[in-house]
Amino acid sequence: MDRSKDSHKGENGKVAVIGGSAFMHGAPIFAALAAEASGADLIFVSLPKCHAEAAKATSPNFQVHPFGGDDLSAGDKTAILELLATMDCAVVGPGIAHGNAKSLKTLQDIIAESPCRLILDATALQPETLELVRGKAAVLTPHLAELERMNLVPADLALQAGNAGAVIFLKGPIDIIACPDGSMTELKGGNAGLTVGGTGDALAGLIAGLIAQGMEPLDAAKTAGHVMKRAAEKLFDAYGYAFGTRRVIKEIPTLLKGV
Repeated sequence: MDRSKDSHKGENGKVAVIGGSAFMHGAPIFAALAAEASGADLIFVSLPKCHAEAAKATSPNFQVHPFGGDDLSAGDKTAILELLATMDCAVVGPGIAHGNAKSLKTLQDIIAESPCRLILDATALQPETLELVRGKAAVLTPHLAELERMNLVPADLALQAGNAGAVIFLKGPIDIIACPDGSMTELKGGNAGLTVGGTGDALAGLIAGLIAQGMEPLDAAKTAGHVMKRAAEKLFDAYGYAFGTRRVIKEIPTLLKGV
């Protein structure tokens, strides 16, 4: 992507990732690494206090804002919303505990009150989510089970995306992207190595990074989906299906060059 030669630090994208729980540190970190690989200038990670050092050790570029405890709680909401007020885009949901009712309530409050564009993944995808993001130019990235949790089926995607004004990216062997205008796009390619844990988090982070750098949400979703599938195809010759998410992320800068 083009950028001004006179731009300064932070002018080419600020991304926050809000996620993680006591037993899940990798999901928000994968999302943050993919946002970093997209070329975004500044990456902020808000995750459980117990995982703060893991996030810091993963990349010296991450600015880590830990939760007050080891799961998202109501006491974290104000600080997170203050952080999001300074962001271009945020990934919300990866790794948040499914069974913690207090975390879910706080997560929904953050989605409803967020002042920046959102990529919603994993636990952020609930039956109420589409109503919460109405008019926010959000991107939702469910797989089929998460779509079912939202009480949606693939045949509803175009209608629901149009009603909410959101992009819905249904992940699968053939990705289906439902557009705010009610149209649908299919993305073919890739391979079954993308079933490994973390690739969905990386997709969400990549979309966020592209939006933060000025790409429109629909274009960012299509570009990110294509890059993920192309990375899997490139890696298959050397690693078979065992290439893992970190290698996919390492392919992102090369595949984005010239986009």
